[in-house]
Parts: sequence; structure tokens; C-alpha cells
Amino acid sequence: MYLRALYIIMSCTSCSSGADGQPKGCKNNGTCGSDGCNKLTVFDWLANMSLPGDQKSFIGVEVRFKNGRKHFYKNTEKLSLSIGDIVATEATSGHDIGIVSLTGELVKVQMKKKSRNETVEDLPKIYRKATQKDIDVWQTVRNKEAEIQKRSREIAIHLGLKMKISDIEYQGDGSKTTFYYTAEERVDFRQLIRDFASAFSTRVEMKQVGFRQEAARLGGIGSCGRELCCSTWLTDFRSVKTAAARYQQLSLNPQKLAGQCGKLKCCLNYELDTYLDALKDIPKSDIKLITEKGIAICQKTDIFKRFLWYSYEKQGVNWHKISVDKANEIITQNKKGVKVLSLEKYAVEEHISETKIFENVVGQDSLTRFDKPKSKNNRKRNKPKNKKLKKNV
Repeated sequence: MYLRALYIIMSCTSCSSGADGQPKGCKNNGTCGSDGCNKLTVFDWLANMSLPGDQKSFIGVEVRFKNGRKHFYKNTEKLSLSIGDIVATEATSGHDIGIVSLTGELVKVQMKKKSRNETVEDLPKIYRKATQKDIDVWQTVRNKEAEIQKRSREIAIHLGLKMKISDIEYQGDGSKTTFYYTAEERVDFRQLIRDFASAFSTRVEMKQVGFRQEAARLGGIGSCGRELCCSTWLTDFRSVKTAAARYQQLSLNPQKLAGQCGKLKCCLNYELDTYLDALKDIPKSDIKLITEKGIAICQKTDIFKRFLWYSYEKQGVNWHKISVDKANEIITQNKKGVKVLSLEKYAVEEHISETKIFENVVGQDSLTRFDKPKSKNNRKRNKPKNKKLKKNV
């Protein structure tokens, strides 16, 4: 738990607001110690700690690419790397350009966390720190991605393929282009690859992603007003079921429960365990209370205040508020074959305080000013004036 607590995403203090309310702004340009300016980054809490004298530094390095894509590499050249350095890495053909996101001993923990079974010797290597020429080529191809994505969608629509090209990514040297797409069914894109290769003059790789992975790559703002969890810190996508919404007493409205990916929101699982613990001693809604006055049915449950509302079968309008302990007491008596007298005996009395619905505190006009009919005096005053005007005419 201690390691997990330290292994969370951190934000640098310089990103906070100043005394006048204006943002201070980060002066480190993404190379700060916390590296909180980048996406899906980890705070290197071992950065300021020196290793024992007989132990060598781990040569594994974590490198981040576009939209949070990460890979592990080995630093065989023993380069002096720190978080935020731009490096040229080994690729299937040519080289790729990425940003160092983690170095040192914590890379071991990351590899174990992501279940990477390969050894350090099996990892691809880092060639060098990126030169100015490498960065210029990288920026040039990155600037072309928006236009090529638009053109690629037009080609896919022209071929009549039922797929959506959500994002593209150029390799750092511009020799290969990866097209990320989503599709409901299997797509035959052999002709599409030929058209892409001839139109863009690069090697083409098609990679299918799920709808959740698509939302994570593109990013966005959720209904909570914050950036999407999947595009900032969430790395594993667990299945979310509608039962999670039922346990939390949320309305089963697909428009409210669905996220940007069109699936159920991942945040429905965040508080599910707490709700399940709270519901352990709360009676289920399908359990009926047997009284001498009649059988009572549960109409509503308040998990936070631990109250239930029951009503008799033939009197559905009249609800009786009962605490969880009293409801369990009645259920225990019913299991023994004993009928309680009535719900009114166990109901909690509600004291409703009198509150003003509307108060004219700023000199506003009355809300019912149009409901009053016009007075007759105003009509009589207007008549003589009209007669004088007629005589003058």
C-alpha cells in the first residue's frame, strides 16, 4: 500500500495559481521532477536517492510516445537520461522518436506491473539523444497527421468500409504510418492499404482498438468536468455492468451512464465496494413486512441515511419511514412467525421546518402581479381625458 501510494500521478506545485488568481505556469517545460505535465506519468520518488556502492543502475528506460503509448527500452550506450529527454529509439525499420517518462529502479516495478515477461536483454535499445535534425523531421510529420487523417477517412468512405479511423501516428523518422481504427465487424482493408500507400508514400500499419482505447487516445472532458480517467491515469479497463448502477440507486438512463466511448462509465466501479458494504445489513427491497394491519412493501431505500419507506399493499400512497434497525427487527419477528402490530408503531416522525418559498430581498416585483385585475379607478381617470381630447379635435 505504501508503494502504491507513492506510485500515483503527481502534479508539480508550480502549476497552481498565484496570489492574484493567475496561473503561475510551469517554467520547466515538462522536465520537472514530478513530470506532472505529461499524460500517464509516474512520480519518480527514488530520483534523489543514491544506490548502494556495489549496485549498478538499471539500464531499462520507459519511453512515452503519442497519446500515452509507452514502451520499454534498454540504455546500452549508458546515456545520461532524465525524465523529459527526447530520444531516438529502435523500431522494426528505421527509428522512432519518444520522450523519456521514467528511468532507474522504478522501471522494474513498471515492467512487473504491466506483466512484461521479457528480460532487459530482449528489449529494443535507445540509439541516442535526439538531434535537432531528428526533432525537425518528427515535428514535420506530426504536423501532417491531421490532414492525412481527414484524407484517410475520405478514402475509407469511398471504398464503403464500415470502420472509423480515429487516430493516426507517424513514426519518428516518417517512414511508417499507423492507422488506429474501430469497427463493429471484421473489415477487409487490403485495398485500403494499397490506396493509403500510394496516396501517402509511406509504409502502412492498420491497428484495431476498442472503443474504450479510442476514448483514451483521443481524450476529452467527462460529465464531471474533469479530463477523462482513461486518458490521464487509468491503465486497465475492467468490465462495468448495469448492476453497479442498480446498487448505487442510479437511474438506468443510457445517456447518463454511458461515457464518451459509448460504454458504461468506468467510474461506476469506483464506489461500488463501499455501496456493497453499506447494503450488507440493509434489507432487500423484495422482502415484505407482515403486520396485523396488512402486508407492507418497500418503496424506497436511502443508503446514506439508512432509512426505508414502506407502504401497505392497498395504500400505496401513504409511505412510512422506518430505520434499518427497526426493519430488521420486524423481519426477525416475521421469520419467527410473529406479526407486528402495524408500521405506524415503528415509523419515524418527520418534523418539517417552515421555510419561506420566496422572499423579496432585492426589491423585485411580486410574482403574482399579473394575477390581479386592473382597478376601476384607473379607467374612470382615463375617460375625462379622452373626452377633452375629442372636444379639442
